[in-house]
Amino acid sequence: MKILISGGAGYIGSTIASACLDAGIHPVILDNLITGRREFTHGRDFYEGDIADGPLIDRIFSEHPDIEAVVHCAALIVVPDSVADPIGYYTNNVTKSLAFASHLLRNGCRRLLFSSSASIYQTSETLTVDEDSPHDPQSPYARTKDICEAMFADIAATQPIRILSLRYFNPIGADPHMRTGLQLSRPSHALGKLIEAHEEDVPFTITGTDWPTRDGSGIRDYIHVWDLAAGHLAALNCFDALLTETSSAAINLGTGTGTTVFELAQAFNTIVDAPVTIKTGSSRPGDVAGAYTLTDRAGKLLDWYPRLSVEDGIRHSLEWASKRASVLGD
Repeated sequence: MKILISGGAGYIGSTIASACLDAGIHPVILDNLITGRREFTHGRDFYEGDIADGPLIDRIFSEHPDIEAVVHCAALIVVPDSVADPIGYYTNNVTKSLAFASHLLRNGCRRLLFSSSASIYQTSETLTVDEDSPHDPQSPYARTKDICEAMFADIAATQPIRILSLRYFNPIGADPHMRTGLQLSRPSHALGKLIEAHEEDVPFTITGTDWPTRDGSGIRDYIHVWDLAAGHLAALNCFDALLTETSSAAINLGTGTGTTVFELAQAFNTIVDAPVTIKTGSSRPGDVAGAYTLTDRAGKLLDWYPRLSVEDGIRHSLEWASKRASVLGD
């Protein structure tokens, strides 16, 4: 099988490409390198450019007429940036995805796997979400994912293409073989801040300890990026069987349990040689209790279950942090 991965030089797209190679699937990479890294494309068929560039998409399909499916990972993803620059986010994530869909249809693409987000959901009192949970995206970024899903469903309803969306929250870890990982040297998520605190020998502050969770700290769905890649491959392998009676569908990929910030910090301290001091502070404006995805549908339809633990994600993140500069050269 040969597939096209848009955003294939980014964190998730490049990890999916690595998983494809290991599984005997030939990935073709399309990325404009705004956030992706050229280093993640070495040894892979790579086209530098934009998903909205029609002539480029035509050339890719002309040179690779045996592409059987497209995995669409290309997007801007930083929530605060989306608040500051909503026009840029709607242009890049929605307008260009619409143009991309048009180019794919013109080139006979019949299968599109959309890498979406569970941030589109409204959080319930149980702090869980499933595929039928109501939508209530809370940022321009999340709304771009929600709009794209609705847009793709409308397209698939009348056009000769079927579209499957995979929704997830918080990827952590790296390719276990250390081919790819997070591009950022200082990630802003909790695990990134823990690694930074460990490297600089400063305390890590948990903001907010009175949330309605099992220990009062916020809860997140930290899924190992390698498990996430495996979920995309599982969806590709049974794509046709999943979409025999419908033209579009969505499946959540997650842990099924979630991890609180206290639990993440405790797990981190069991792995590192010098434990990080944990402090608590008040919640920040915009902080939320969080949520995690139920994964019944992924297990039933994809035969997919997360196999790597949060501890595995921490270990691989630490290993990648120690090797990142040598891989990326900065």
